[in-house]
Amino acid sequence: MKFLASVLTIAASVALMPVGLAQMSGSLARKQPLSPPAKATVQLNGKEVSITYNTPSMRGRKIFGDLVPYDKVWRTGANAATTLKTEINLKIGTATVPAGTYTLFTIPSESTWKLIINKQTGQWGLDYEEARDLARVEMRKDTLPQPQEKMSISFENTHGSTTQLHVRWDTTDVWVPVVAQ
Repeated sequence: MKFLASVLTIAASVALMPVGLAQMSGSLARKQPLSPPAKATVQLNGKEVSITYNTPSMRGRKIFGDLVPYDKVWRTGANAATTLKTEINLKIGTATVPAGTYTLFTIPSESTWKLIINKQTGQWGLDYEEARDLARVEMRKDTLPQPQEKMSISFENTHGSTTQLHVRWDTTDVWVPVVAQ
């Protein structure tokens, strides 16, 4: 009789394991990723321009010149590559950008930054081919008064067909003018 009770207890435990695992995986699936996805959008001349990216956080780390090295191509975010989609032809800084989909990278440095508009799309953030660059443009650099914990990309100071594309993180604010053509 003791043997039968033990077998039944083991069988019941094994039968309930998928329920426990499903509950555990459900709670894990609801957990916020370390670098959650984000999107910046703007309407220029009635057409949408959007950037999808993932937002890394400082989490006590030194960012520029360490986690993000100076003078090297950076994916400008985390995880998958940062994607620019535009329904309208644009002038980004000095670059002419036809309507379409592109990947954005940057080259940070202590004094100046470059924005890279790359024709390769759909790749993981670290997959970069310089030969596929559409353009590289200088960005303006400002210092934020307080460190910003999460990296952000935004369109600001929008008026009609013009806006500014900003990338902010830590105490850095880099931006470039964007004009619909």
